[in-house]
Amino acid sequence: MKYTPIDSKLFVENRKKFVTELQKDSIAIFHSNDEMPRNGDCNFPFRQNSDLFWLSGIDQEQSILVIAPNHPIVEYREMLFLRKTNEHIAVWEGHKYTKEEARNVSGVQTVFWVDDYASILPLLMHHSVNVYINLNENDRFVSEVEYRDERYARELKNKYPNHHYERSGPIMGRLRIIKSDVEVALLSEAIEITNKAFRRVLATLRPGVMEYEIEAEITATFIRNRANGHAYYPIIASGASANVLHYNDNNKECKDGEVILLDFGAEYANYAADLTRSIPVNGKFTPRQKDVYNAVLRVLRAATAMLVVGNTIPKYHEEVGRIMEKELIGLGLLNAADVAKQDPKMPLYKKYFMHGTSHFLGLDVHDIGNRYLPMQAGMIFTCEPGIYIPEENLGIRIENDILLTEKGPIDLMANIPVEVDEIEALMAKQKVAV
Repeated sequence: MKYTPIDSKLFVENRKKFVTELQKDSIAIFHSNDEMPRNGDCNFPFRQNSDLFWLSGIDQEQSILVIAPNHPIVEYREMLFLRKTNEHIAVWEGHKYTKEEARNVSGVQTVFWVDDYASILPLLMHHSVNVYINLNENDRFVSEVEYRDERYARELKNKYPNHHYERSGPIMGRLRIIKSDVEVALLSEAIEITNKAFRRVLATLRPGVMEYEIEAEITATFIRNRANGHAYYPIIASGASANVLHYNDNNKECKDGEVILLDFGAEYANYAADLTRSIPVNGKFTPRQKDVYNAVLRVLRAATAMLVVGNTIPKYHEEVGRIMEKELIGLGLLNAADVAKQDPKMPLYKKYFMHGTSHFLGLDVHDIGNRYLPMQAGMIFTCEPGIYIPEENLGIRIENDILLTEKGPIDLMANIPVEVDEIEALMAKQKVAV
């Protein structure tokens, strides 16, 4: 791992919170993510299962965490099973956790090799009534590819059909949605690395640069600053490409007079930052680009002010839509008379602003959480309004990451340039320096 060590107290406290949610005589089992095949004999880079990481800090493939708080053998109430290394693995893949290292990282004192799991599992299951299985319950998740937790859940049910099976997902959703001070600090580090990358872009962007060159500058800055890499595939969308919401070809020339939409974020210690900025390729917004940009910025500020304890996502999105309507009328994109007689279920603003304004953020860029429950202190949301005008080859989105507190929202990206004048001044200054 590139990131600096995390105090194991975080994971000890996380497991304590989880245990309080379990029924009596329960066992909960968490598996690491699969090593996903890429092509030929190569795998994609490994990324740990977010739930297992949140509970243990273990960041290695072929790992299993077992929590059985009422087991008669005290040492079996928390257990880790890890991949056992050997000379061949050490030569070809490098270092793997020793048992002592795993204890120091996780705070779990009972550590076995994963080869022992099959023989120890019956002893754990026969002293349990309820079995908590961990499936991906993010309501955005849709995939035809079967994953490790899913396979093991089916095997457990086949082998132990008389146990009572429960879901860890709802518990993890309730717990992970509220960020501790340590988690906020880790995510803030991901944000600061993202800030450095954005400022690097301001210094290097100019007409004739290719989108992938900008991507390369961002990637280099991430790795240089101990990030795992990108929290998600970056969007480097110049000109008309900014109207493609999930554009990731990143292969076009950035041309004079265009605005480039940059949506990227560093992943540090598996925590995701999520930033969007829209900046002029030549360092100067046209009057029309500035008007659209400032309209989006006003929506961002109004929306941020509504990210408060007690609000709800559906109510919040509805209100942001009304604010966006007014801005689009002011820009001449919507007609007030048409808006007055629109179908409320099909608001006209969605032609130019067709996505939601906010999503949960944490270990996943679209973090798990119940969007229908009232907002609580400790949640972190993105705030990302946008206006997309294909007929003008212009798309502008601005996005910051917001922490909810009892005293109101805190913009974790407040130190990242966002004002038109600030962006233009920095680009002009840095171009002279280059």
